[in-house]
Amino acid sequence: METKHEIITIKTKVKADIPLVWELLTTPEHIKKWNRANDDWQTTKATNDLRAGGKFLSRMEAKDGSMGFDFVGTYDKVVAKKGIYYTLDDGRKVEITFTSQGNTTEIIEIFEAENNNPIDMQQAGWQAILDNFKNYVESEQR
Repeated sequence: METKHEIITIKTKVKADIPLVWELLTTPEHIKKWNRANDDWQTTKATNDLRAGGKFLSRMEAKDGSMGFDFVGTYDKVVAKKGIYYTLDDGRKVEITFTSQGNTTEIIEIFEAENNNPIDMQQAGWQAILDNFKNYVESEQR
């Protein structure tokens, strides 16, 4: 039986050009520094084979050791510095697009919600991670 997923959209504007945004979003050493919704969590491992058919993994863990999970997927399509399209291991689709607005980059993420948690909780969690990314990029330029 096929499950229909609700679509969630989150976005931000980062005060940085697309090449820098792209590098910090896709490089494992940087992913480990920004990929968390709040300071109680951390990404302890990140791998990223950024090409169609390539896989990625981020190991996300509570700092107190109480829980953790692997965020894993496979890239369907990668258009350098414009868009990233992937499928999570549970079959849900995600797309991330980048639009240059001078010295600012707009990032829009559209993803299929999962069925275990409330929509507003998922949206808030993904938005918090994206906001943390924005803050990381902007602090790296100072």
